[in-house]
Amino acid sequence: MLVVLASGVAIAQGPASVPAQPAGPPQPPAATAALEKASDVPDADKLQRSTQALGLMREVLRQVLGKVEEARRTKDVVKLNCANEKLTQIKGLLRISEQADVSLQEALSRREASSSEHEYTKVMIAQQKVGQLRSEAEECIGQLAFRTDENLFVEVEEPENLPGGDPTRPPPPEDVVVRPPPASPIR
Repeated sequence: MLVVLASGVAIAQGPASVPAQPAGPPQPPAATAALEKASDVPDADKLQRSTQALGLMREVLRQVLGKVEEARRTKDVVKLNCANEKLTQIKGLLRISEQADVSLQEALSRREASSSEHEYTKVMIAQQKVGQLRSEAEECIGQLAFRTDENLFVEVEEPENLPGGDPTRPPPPEDVVVRPPPASPIR
C-alpha cells in the first residue's frame, strides 16, 4: 500500500488495480464535479486538465505570495504567520502535483491505466486543496471580511421598546442616607 502525506493531505492507494479514492467527509456538489472518476476521463483530457490545474495552482501561489508581502508590509505578525502557513502548504501541494504530472505523462506513455488514474487523482485533489488554502489565506489577511459591493446600503431599525439613555454612561447612584448610631442604647 502506498501512502503519501504532505501538508495535511493524505492520499492512499491499495493494490494497483484499485484507483485511489479521496479520504475525508463527503464533498460539496462543486467539489464532487471536480473530482470525477479518473477512469471516466480520457487520457488526452487527463494531460490537459493536469497541466491546466498546475497553471491554476501556480497562479494561486503568486496570489498568496502577494498576501504574505501585504502582511509583511503592515507588520502584522499574526497575519504574516497565518499567510505563511498557507503558502508553505501550497508549495508542498504544488511540488507533489508537479511530480504527479510527470508520473502521469510517463504512465500514459506506457499505457498504465491504474497509475495514470492515481497520478491524475493526486493532481485534482491537490488543486481542490490549493483552492481552499487560497480562501484561508485571504481570510488571514482579512480580505473576505472587507469585500463588499459598492452599492451596499445598510439600514438600521431601532426597536421602540428599548430603554433610553446611553448604556456607557449610567446614571449616578442615588444618595444613600446613613443614620448615625444612637448615642446611648435605650431599651
